[in-house]
Amino acid sequence: MHDAAPVGAVIILNYFLKELEPKLFVVSTPIGNLNDITLRAIETLKQVDFIACEDTRVTIKLLSHYEIKKELTSLNAVNESTKINFIIEKILSGKNCALVSDAGTPGISDPGNRLINSAGENGITIVPVPGPSALLAALTISGLPTNSFVFEGFIPLKKGRQKKLLELSNEERTIVIYESVYRIEKLLTELNEYMPGREIVVCRELTKMFEEMWNGKPSELLNVLSTKNIKGEFVIVIAPKSWQQK
Repeated sequence: MHDAAPVGAVIILNYFLKELEPKLFVVSTPIGNLNDITLRAIETLKQVDFIACEDTRVTIKLLSHYEIKKELTSLNAVNESTKINFIIEKILSGKNCALVSDAGTPGISDPGNRLINSAGENGITIVPVPGPSALLAALTISGLPTNSFVFEGFIPLKKGRQKKLLELSNEERTIVIYESVYRIEKLLTELNEYMPGREIVVCRELTKMFEEMWNGKPSELLNVLSTKNIKGEFVIVIAPKSWQQK
């Protein structure tokens, strides 16, 4: 009769077996400056078998910069529901996958949540590879309270928009919103109506060459934007209702 394997050997064996299991790596990519990427993210992208990305054209530019060649498959808001099974089956067949968005962290106002949820349901190990985030970058430079905040992403375009703005006007936490160049003036006009006295920080093109930040009341920020040829993506940070600048 053979003796049982030592406990230490079993633990080591289980560790290596776990390491051999195919995984889904959720990888943060630069929000602007390509040097924002972490060393771990680069190594992960080099080592996985394939990459699920929001737009293959955008991801190819990043991979080319770091001389990485990998099989790519698109996963975006349009095809997410039809692509999930394909990606899950590929991982279950023994292929490691990295999930990336065009910029920042997958799932944060970007596609990816449904794939991550499905991976969990199928017993696939999900590994976070954290890094750049426009949300956190804007918060850290805003000068507004960061101990408690609410992230709203892109607020509704039409249905429910006014209700959401009214709700946010009574928010006692710092508020973070994403907005596009096409609606930034509309949003500031609405903020001037719902919270005219609130301190607001507007960040544009974070970590890119033409990064800018402005702060003030909504009416003041509207005046600033009226003098500029604005482009790019915006992060808006709004002070809590009862916050008073020291």
